[in-house]
Amino acid sequence: MPVQAASEEEIQAFLSTSPEWSRVEGKLYREYHFRDFIQAFGFMTQAALQIEKQNHHPEWCNAYRTVVVYLSTHEVGGISERDFLLATTMDRIAASLQA
Repeated sequence: MPVQAASEEEIQAFLSTSPEWSRVEGKLYREYHFRDFIQAFGFMTQAALQIEKQNHHPEWCNAYRTVVVYLSTHEVGGISERDFLLATTMDRIAASLQA
């Protein structure tokens, strides 16, 4: 099934239910803050396994205890349902580590 760009309404609905996320330069954006580098790297490791299963890879970087994530779908030149799914997956992983 081909991927379609999310509508403005779909993007706003996601952002309203996921206030930690915002839109920056046409991409979903979030910063995760962890206790230390080990926890941040653990998040990236756990997320990488799920990311590979979804076959939808983020732009992300890590500096000490912070992981910065940008999500977009290259096939549509913007945000799609794939980005919402990956954002939700990453949020769930982060929450499990920070509990």
